[in-house]
Amino acid sequence: MPDPRTAVEAAIEGELRLLDPEVRRSPEQVGALLHPDFAEIGVSGRLWDRPSIIIALAEQTRPGTRPVTTSRIKGVQLTPDCVHLTFDTDYNGRLAHRSSLWHRTEEGWRLYFHQGTPFTPEQED
Repeated sequence: MPDPRTAVEAAIEGELRLLDPEVRRSPEQVGALLHPDFAEIGVSGRLWDRPSIIIALAEQTRPGTRPVTTSRIKGVQLTPDCVHLTFDTDYNGRLAHRSSLWHRTEEGWRLYFHQGTPFTPEQED
């Protein structure tokens, strides 16, 4: 099995790129990070597929958009080609627990599945 630290670091790097407002505005950059079979269960409960999330991110992310802040990011390599990440985000006070599955392809690590679950600070006590 390849060095798990390398795989986890690659997945974290990809995740942080996807949270970068400049990357989110670019359908090409987002598309390069998403697996062809990408799916997401959003914080709102909405189901997203690859084409719809690429369009939504480009439309929602304007120049000057504040970046999403992350905390408690950690990962584990489940198989040689699969990494699971968990982390929290804060986007203008909207808090979410996040879970992502990254899959290694011939093109590199691609986000295969993502889920966000809203939470409030009181729920953390």
